[in-house]
Amino acid sequence: MDILQAIILGIIEGITEFLPISSTGHLIVVSDWLSIDQTETNKAFEVIIQFSAILAVIANYKDKFSMKHTALWMKVALAFIPIGLVGFLFHHQIKEFFTVSTVGVMFIVGGIVFLVLEYFYRENSAHVEDVEDVTYKQALLIGLAQIFALVPGTSRAGASIVGAMLVGLNRKASAEFSFLLALPVLAAAAGFDMLKYYKEFSDGHLLALLAGFITSFIVAYLTIKLFLRFLQRFTFVGFGVYRILFGALLLWVI
Repeated sequence: MDILQAIILGIIEGITEFLPISSTGHLIVVSDWLSIDQTETNKAFEVIIQFSAILAVIANYKDKFSMKHTALWMKVALAFIPIGLVGFLFHHQIKEFFTVSTVGVMFIVGGIVFLVLEYFYRENSAHVEDVEDVTYKQALLIGLAQIFALVPGTSRAGASIVGAMLVGLNRKASAEFSFLLALPVLAAAAGFDMLKYYKEFSDGHLLALLAGFITSFIVAYLTIKLFLRFLQRFTFVGFGVYRILFGALLLWVI
């Protein structure tokens, strides 16, 4: 992988990780288009840019890392348990679904879900406007919804946001809880892969790794901020339409 390819993938990861459009799905597709082979080194690179996305969340929500927010993090931990358990037990089986055709189908399914949800959703009837007010029951239900994200193309952010909106969070609170929930999910996934590919980090592709890491962090940091501003004025309908069109394009191409 060269530096330009690393920067492109860093941009894709940074934009898509926290939007409901599937970062894994986009990385699979873009890597395929760039003819990037899934070597051990390139898999290690994806771990690096995923880890930088974790740091972007920490940078955006550094005020949440204090003892007075212990209850919030306990809820986040509870929401992480379902996907952590299922992902650990079935990670080998899940890898078999990492194909462009699966991504295309799940993009369309996810897009339809968002359009249906927005058709019936009423923001003024949402009971939770601040992530601090999420209950343990709501957190667990959001965590259960997030399990669907194990299928590539579904989107971790998308699954958790849909789950949050269904249990009574408004759009902004749903997105913010999804951001915070990304921390244990991405940390677990990155940690697991680091143990698997740690030998590749000492390879001679350090410049490309650094370029991807920095790019992913900057883009993810800005995406989080812009996404929250977007939700103050708009709904998820646009994301639903994008998912359907992108998924249909993928299926047509392959």
